[in-house]
Amino acid sequence: MTTSTLFTTKASATGGRQGKAVTEDGTLNLDFSMPGSGKPGTNPEQLFALGYAACFGGAVAAAARAKGVEVGEVKINSEVSLVKGDDGFSIAVVLDAVLTGVDQAVAAELAKTAHHDICPYSKATRNNIPVTVKANGQPVE
Repeated sequence: MTTSTLFTTKASATGGRQGKAVTEDGTLNLDFSMPGSGKPGTNPEQLFALGYAACFGGAVAAAARAKGVEVGEVKINSEVSLVKGDDGFSIAVVLDAVLTGVDQAVAAELAKTAHHDICPYSKATRNNIPVTVKANGQPVE
């Protein structure tokens, strides 16, 4: 399998969940706070939810282009939960692809293709954390 790097970004964080993080180019410069602490700042779960939603939305749009399907709006609602089990902390994800201009069967097929074949976040999390995929609120898998 041949690969080529298309993009690389760098970031650093100090102080963990109660610290600060910044990207190398300064585009993102964020304060962190513990979930539920009431303190100002974001947390890693929120950033993961944003990143996964954006990536998955691009993957759904790519699946539609590949299948020659015209889709209206592609909106991804993502839910990332911090969970604790016997093996420690983990995350769980729910992705809901809300698509206009296509029927439910097509929406489900596009979400399934995006999750199984295209989205880098889905590939990175596969068989590692629970990811539930929905299309217009209906479970896909």
